[in-house]
Amino acid sequence: MRRPPGAVQRQWSRAPAACLVLFSLTLFSCAPLAPKQEEAPPRAEPVAERKLFRSDRYLVCVPGENTTAGELASDYLGGPERAWVIEEANGGVSFPAGDAVVIPLREENPGGLEKDGYQTVTILCYHRFGRKNDGPLCVSEETFARQMAFLADNGYHAIGIGELLGFLNYRRGLPEKSVLITIDDGYRSAYEIAYPILRRHGFTAALFVYTDFIGSGVKSLTWEQLEEMKAAGFDVGSHTVTHCDLSKKEKGEDDGTYRERVKQELLESKRMLDERLNQDTIALAYPYGNAAPEILPLCHSLGYRLGVTVRPGGNPFFADPLALRRSQIVVGKGPAFQDRLEHFEPASLE
Repeated sequence: MRRPPGAVQRQWSRAPAACLVLFSLTLFSCAPLAPKQEEAPPRAEPVAERKLFRSDRYLVCVPGENTTAGELASDYLGGPERAWVIEEANGGVSFPAGDAVVIPLREENPGGLEKDGYQTVTILCYHRFGRKNDGPLCVSEETFARQMAFLADNGYHAIGIGELLGFLNYRRGLPEKSVLITIDDGYRSAYEIAYPILRRHGFTAALFVYTDFIGSGVKSLTWEQLEEMKAAGFDVGSHTVTHCDLSKKEKGEDDGTYRERVKQELLESKRMLDERLNQDTIALAYPYGNAAPEILPLCHSLGYRLGVTVRPGGNPFFADPLALRRSQIVVGKGPAFQDRLEHFEPASLE
C-alpha cells in the first residue's frame, strides 16, 4: 500500500539522527514570527531559523510560531504550491509549537510508483454552469458547489497544467489525491458561477476557450475576465479558433487542405491567446474530445505540450501528454462524481 501521511517523519524518527533531534529540541527555540502582513516584502531569512539537521535529502527544523507549510515550502522547496510535500511528510497542515518538522528536499517518487500499483491523475471536464440544470452539459450552481466541497473535504488538491506536466515528464511528484479541473468553450458562467466557488476552496482550473467565442456576446467570457482569472492562478489553453472537429475532413477537402485548416485552427488560437494574455499557450482541448493520432505531431510542432480528450479514466505519469483522458461531467449520465476520482491503479510492480 502507499505510505500513509507522516510515513517519512516516522521513518526519520527511527534513524540514528533521532537522538540529535531530541537533544537539540531541549536547546533550541525559535523567536515567533511577526504577524504576516498583506503584500509584505520577501523575508530576508527563512522562517525556520533553528535547523537541527540537514542532509541532501532532508531538513529537520523547529519552525517559528504560526509558521505554515506554505511558508516553509516557499523557503525550501521553491514555492507555496509545494506545501503538500511537507504536509504529507508530517501528517498535517499545522505544527504544534516547538515540534520538529521534516522537510524532504528531494523528489522521493516523481511517478507515484508503489510496489502494489501507481498513481493516476483525474482530469474533470465541465462546460457551462447555471442556476439550475438546463441541459446535459450545464451543471447547476448547487451541484458544482457540492462537488467542489467534496474534493476539499476529502483531501483532494486542484493542480495546474505546469504541475501535471512535471508529473508526466517524471520530474516532480504530485499530492496523492490530485485532480485537474478543466472548463471548456469559454462561457461567461465559468466566471460568474464557477470562479467564486473555486476560489472559496482555494482551487484553480484550466480554461480551454475557442477564440472566436471570447467577447462575442452576453454568454461568452470577455478578455478582461480571462485576464483576471489568469492573474488568480487559472490556466488558459486553446480550444481552437472556431471549435471545429480536428479529426474529420470537411466536405470537399483533400489531405492538403484538411491539414492546412487544422494547422490554422491551432496556430491562430495559440497566437491570439499568447498576445492577449501575454503567455506561451502550451495546452489544448480537442473540440468534441476527438484527437486524431495523425495530428498529434502537428500539435507538438506548433508548441503544444499537453492535449486533453474526453475519453474517461485516470492518467499515470507514462500517459501520452498530448492524448490525456478526461472525465466529462454530463448531467444524469455516467458514474457518480466520487467514482470518477481515480488516483491509484492497483498493479503488482515487484
